[in-house]
Amino acid sequence: MRENVWMKRALVLGILLFSAVSFAQTEPDSIALAKNEFEDHFFEALKQKGIENYDKAIVEIEKCLVSQPNNPVLHHELGKNFLALKKYPEAQRAFQKAVDLNPKERWYWNGLYDVFYETKDYQQSITVVQKLIGFDKNFQDDLVSLYMYTRQFDKALALIEEMERTSNISQMMETYKLQILSESQSRKPQKEQLEAAIVKYPQVEENYIQLIYLYSESNQEEKALEVAKKLEQNIPNSDWAQVSLFKFHLNNGNGEKAAQAMHIALNSSKIEPKIKHRILNEFLIFVNNTNAFDKELDKAVDYFGYDTSVNVAKEIGIFFRNKKKTDKAIHFFEKSLLKQKDDILVIELLLEAYADNNQFDKVSRKAEGFLELYPTHARLYFYAGLAQNQLKNYKKAIALLNSGMDFVVDDIDLEINFNIQLGEAYNGLGDQTKKYTHFNKAEQLLKQKK
Repeated sequence: MRENVWMKRALVLGILLFSAVSFAQTEPDSIALAKNEFEDHFFEALKQKGIENYDKAIVEIEKCLVSQPNNPVLHHELGKNFLALKKYPEAQRAFQKAVDLNPKERWYWNGLYDVFYETKDYQQSITVVQKLIGFDKNFQDDLVSLYMYTRQFDKALALIEEMERTSNISQMMETYKLQILSESQSRKPQKEQLEAAIVKYPQVEENYIQLIYLYSESNQEEKALEVAKKLEQNIPNSDWAQVSLFKFHLNNGNGEKAAQAMHIALNSSKIEPKIKHRILNEFLIFVNNTNAFDKELDKAVDYFGYDTSVNVAKEIGIFFRNKKKTDKAIHFFEKSLLKQKDDILVIELLLEAYADNNQFDKVSRKAEGFLELYPTHARLYFYAGLAQNQLKNYKKAIALLNSGMDFVVDDIDLEINFNIQLGEAYNGLGDQTKKYTHFNKAEQLLKQKK
């Protein structure tokens, strides 16, 4: 039993003691001392948190951060202690730092959600829960509740109906649905009044805009477009009229005129963001199908520079990656990083795209450059090592891969790939013994997955 406890303790430290790499040129006694000091402070922090001495736990974690300022585990622990003390701004900053350092860890997002929920910041909670759904679909219930709290009933209803199509919904979701439908009935006369006003006063643009907004808000885009078409007929110079013009030209395959209408609509401050996103998505599909109007698509993306809720260039890059159009994916991933240079997912996708395109000089240069931003991110070492193998710099590949292997945690696929690349590097150097050592290790890991 005691042996198992120490094995678990060693595993935790293996995750946390990233700083050992930085001591590579230091005397062994100094390395041991640094590790012992870190271990002492970290486990003292856990002990103090366990007995609810959160202030003391914070002090110990801050001592750990001196040597490892970019360790997301430490920032997450710091956030939990600040949250326990109800020091919400400090907790938010700590959890946000952990998320920034490792956005793929759901518990860091959970920490942010706890802060925003406890402070009743439901709008921020919505943004975080939308991320958490990617880890666990059960958070859809939370998102519906948040939409209800913020009176976004149309979004709540759309999500409930989507959930109904794939599984049974809870009693609470059923209650919410009845409440929303009742609310919708009370709003019906408002739409009818606006439709009557349009007939009576066809030159009053505001009536069209309000009706388009109501239909859009309730996910009735087709009806919204019908109203926009009436607007086009009655007030041709209206920005909203461009919405239906865009749709008309796109359906007729006239990309040039569709692009003209799109640019006017996307540049308008009057048109709802939801409608703008739909226009962009439809034009994206058109560009993909026709392999034309790339410049117009690129210009369209720039209109969404204001949007902090989604990185449009990133999403389009992912779209083209899934369509196996690597050159276009690279262009939009590079564009995405101009907006958010530390997005680790985009960085990985960009390196993957460069590798798929056999642009190994770029993979090498970019991966090693990003390592300055993320010195403990294993995949960056993998891509850097892969590139050096392809460039036949085998010794450098081995050094990078061995360094990166220290940061592989609970990722068998990545560990397999590291061993394959190490085997390739040693093969390049003619060392058959080490080549087969790593290939055999990769094979054993593959068997573990089955």
